[in-house]
Amino acid sequence: MSAEPAPPLATIAAALRRERDRVGISLTELARRAGIAKSTLSQLESGVGNPSVETLWALGVALGVPFSRLVEPPTATIRVVRAGDGPRIRSEHADFTGTLLAAGSAHARRDIYLIELEPGAVRTADPHTPRSVEHVVVGGGRLRVGPGSDLVELGPGDYATFPGDMPHRYEALAPGTFAMLVMEHP
Repeated sequence: MSAEPAPPLATIAAALRRERDRVGISLTELARRAGIAKSTLSQLESGVGNPSVETLWALGVALGVPFSRLVEPPTATIRVVRAGDGPRIRSEHADFTGTLLAAGSAHARRDIYLIELEPGAVRTADPHTPRSVEHVVVGGGRLRVGPGSDLVELGPGDYATFPGDMPHRYEALAPGTFAMLVMEHP
C-alpha cells in the first residue's frame, strides 16, 4: 500500500482531477491541450512527479482556471457562520441590516444574506444588474417586500421571488423581522 502524496502534490492531484471532470475531457485531451505528455499528466493526477510552474500554468490555461485553483488547498466542505457573526452592513435610511453569508463564484453567481429589519423607515433598493433575481424566505416577524406596486406581505416560512433589476423595497411589519435573501446575478 503506497502512502498518500504529501501536499502540495495531493492538492494538485485532486485539483487536476476535479477540474478535468468539471470540463468533461479525457486525460489524453487535457494533455494535448496543455502540450504535455499524457504520462506526465497521469503521474500528476496520481500525486507523483515534480510539476514545474510552466506545466501547471499550461494545465490551468487548458482547463480555463487560474493557476491558484490548481495549488490552493480545498476549503472545508462545511462552512458555518454563527448567529451574530459575519460582515454586517447597515442601511442609512432604514433599520435594516444585511449580513453576507456566502458570495457567489464564477460558476454560481449568487449571494446569500441574512437580513434583519425593524418597523419604521422603509428600505428602498435601487435596481441591481440586469436580469438579477431576488429570493426571500422570512424566518421571523412580518415583511412587506417587492418591486413598485407589486408588494406582498410575508410571514415566517413564506417565500417570494421578484426581479432585482427594478426598484424594490423591504418593510418590516413586526419587531424582530428577519429573512434569508438570495440574490442571483446573470
